[in-house]
Amino acid sequence: MFQVLSNVWALLIGIVLIMLGNGMQFTLIGLRGDIEGFSAAELAVVTSGYFVGFLSGARLTPLMIQRVGHVRVFAALGSFVSASVIALPLLAEPWAWTLLRVILGFCMSGIYVTAESWINDAATNETRGKVLSAYMIAQTLGIIGAQGLLTLGDAGTSVLFIGASILVSISFAPILLTVSRVPAAEVTRPMPLRELFSGSPLGTVGIFLLGSVYATQSGMGAVFGSQIGLTTSQIALFVAMLFAGALVLQYPIGWLSDRLDRRWLIFGCAAVGASACAAGWLFGTGLWSLMGAAFIAGGVTTPLYALFLAYTNDYLAVEDMPAASGGLVFTFGLGAILGPLAAGWAMQAAGPYGFWLVLGGTFAVIALYALYRMTQRAAAPVDETESYLGVLPTASPVAVEAAGVWAAENAEAEREAEAEAEAEAEAERAEGGEESGSVQTPVQPSGAAT
Repeated sequence: MFQVLSNVWALLIGIVLIMLGNGMQFTLIGLRGDIEGFSAAELAVVTSGYFVGFLSGARLTPLMIQRVGHVRVFAALGSFVSASVIALPLLAEPWAWTLLRVILGFCMSGIYVTAESWINDAATNETRGKVLSAYMIAQTLGIIGAQGLLTLGDAGTSVLFIGASILVSISFAPILLTVSRVPAAEVTRPMPLRELFSGSPLGTVGIFLLGSVYATQSGMGAVFGSQIGLTTSQIALFVAMLFAGALVLQYPIGWLSDRLDRRWLIFGCAAVGASACAAGWLFGTGLWSLMGAAFIAGGVTTPLYALFLAYTNDYLAVEDMPAASGGLVFTFGLGAILGPLAAGWAMQAAGPYGFWLVLGGTFAVIALYALYRMTQRAAAPVDETESYLGVLPTASPVAVEAAGVWAAENAEAEREAEAEAEAEAEAERAEGGEESGSVQTPVQPSGAAT
């Protein structure tokens, strides 16, 4: 593993620093918005603005890279991120924040596309799975670590925003100073939604709903915490729990994914998520019950994303996977735009705990739709499914496509190895049978003494 990471360590350090800065500004929006007196509905629009930009950046950045190159695009987008984060406390108006968040989403998406192109190019077919896993872990650790940094300053001042801007700015140094090879930036045109839905209704509908869940958790979690009176440290812990759960539950759910009917696992994860949200709604006045609900609800969200990707690939030819990955990322982005708006409306109408109602209701719809789809299509044989790889919802189409191709290649290699092992075992059994058949039983001479 050390040898695998030796080629990408600078990229991973840069990604951790980027996620520290980006994770800080995500939570700061909720903290500072409450101080400025923004309503839940206004902050929901601000949150959705990020995902509008993110969706646009995923489509346009590859074209920008083809025109001016990776390094220039990377540096330009990074400078815009730093400037936008600093501008947030200077322009504390809902319309200004929405515009700045669109810019931030666009730039962060482009940064992911560029960084993931380098990550993918640095990996070989044998190491791609490990490299992508390390990249996803680096992202998650960066988001969790960002919440701890929020306790070092006051959200009512510009200090934390400046700190987030500094982290993003210095994150480019280890990447730009060590990366020499310039890979091609090619993202397959997304598969049309009609075709995607026809191939995998559960994958398409499920990932759309999950986009709503993820954006609500990451964008409205701090708003919820502020409105129920949590301190800055408690809000930071609450948001960290949403992502810490994913770090803990990703592996066991992934292990089960390669051994069970994935629809049952999707149903189970969604049902657990709905139950955790119900517990957060009923018992969320206690600090640790609130943290437990966040840990579990957030813990099943990221694995569900990877499950939907793997489940969809189970019903596709290898050559269709890149286009389907782009279509799924686009569908997820649409859900991410709409989710915070629904949560903001619910929190405005029913109070802060409308946060849990929207999340729990969406998880419940995913679970029920998974049950319905079980009655409409036979399960794919477990030994014919694609391998599971823990891709994060923050990944761009570059990483999602790479993960899909790796999963298909890895699953095919495993099937070939199993077929070879079975053929060798069959040959050994046949050889053993021939040897046993060649042993002659001695014939007793007639008249011999008995």
